[in-house]
Amino acid sequence: MKKVRITQEEKKEAIRWAEDSSWAEREYYSEDPVYMDCVKGIIDHPVFLSMDKFMQHGDTTCKAHCIKVSYMSYCICRRLGLDYRQVARAGLLHDLFLYDWHTHAKETGKHFHGFTHPRTALNNAVIHFELTEKEKDMILRHMWPLTPIPPKSREGMIIVYSDKFCGLIETVSRLKRWIMFGFGWKSAA
Repeated sequence: MKKVRITQEEKKEAIRWAEDSSWAEREYYSEDPVYMDCVKGIIDHPVFLSMDKFMQHGDTTCKAHCIKVSYMSYCICRRLGLDYRQVARAGLLHDLFLYDWHTHAKETGKHFHGFTHPRTALNNAVIHFELTEKEKDMILRHMWPLTPIPPKSREGMIIVYSDKFCGLIETVSRLKRWIMFGFGWKSAA
């Protein structure tokens, strides 16, 4: 694996990109033909598209979050010379749990979403898609270290990183907007 240095400007650009809750809705990822080839059959599947009904972090839908995690992981793996195809596919499916986790415990009595949703996502994914063992492992282990067993591959660790990075930025950016605009400190225009 080649060593890659990330510049400060690249770090800032990654944060700006992750903060943009409309990036996935504008479908900029579709302008990357290599990425689209990796995820064909998933990204336009009705089950995947149904994730747009569920909020994930802040004002980002589960579908948009999964696209961001997938695309970020794909870009990192491509730059590092790793398996970008499998990481793009697993990234799209890593949160295929198909319920609103904000109300799930109250509605079902099932608690600990953070610990249990990787298995639910994997179970749903294998019903609808053909997956490699590596893709299955990446989906099942993406919540490490919250779940005790880490992914078996470097690509799996990249999904762990991308998921935490995107989730944190999505949550913090909504909080930042609420603080700045909710209290009237700045105008939204």
